[in-house]
Amino acid sequence: MIPSPTPAPRRASAGFMLAHPARWIALGFGSGLSPWAPGTVATLWAWLAFLLLDLWLDALDWALLLLAGLAVGWWACTRTARDLGRADPASIVWDEVLAFWVVLWLLMPAGLLAQVVAFALFRAFDSAKWGPVRWADRAFKGLPGQPPGWPQGFGILLDDLVAALCTLLVIALAHWLWPLLGGWA
Repeated sequence: MIPSPTPAPRRASAGFMLAHPARWIALGFGSGLSPWAPGTVATLWAWLAFLLLDLWLDALDWALLLLAGLAVGWWACTRTARDLGRADPASIVWDEVLAFWVVLWLLMPAGLLAQVVAFALFRAFDSAKWGPVRWADRAFKGLPGQPPGWPQGFGILLDDLVAALCTLLVIALAHWLWPLLGGWA
């Protein structure tokens, strides 16, 4: 079977987003439409949304929301990438939202400084693509000219989840080392 050719790449816009519910999710409810640093804008949106939702959600509610967000996000990112004609467009930012929610869910309750550090670490791992994040980013890219499918949709989410894991590992290591280095004394 010959795969269908990838449609010409499209640019995300408000009109594009409003045309299908998957696009609302994948484009981070509009945060992915930012003309500058859409991943950073989406992570900031995720931080604010987390703080608001956390007023009503407990740990189990968050776990269920994150699992549902992973499943629905996989579908939304796959569908939107296919509609945009690119395997991992910068405007698809649900991966940043979901991954940073995981970081905050496991970090909280934490003070503002710890949240800022988590934000900075997550953005550094996500944008620089160090080590395992680079591997995860490349693992599901697909072949040039191949239309984005389920593996590419999963890949969109995977590298940010690995960036979240790396962020949490660095925070845990720092938390463990801090008392050994003299702590707050």
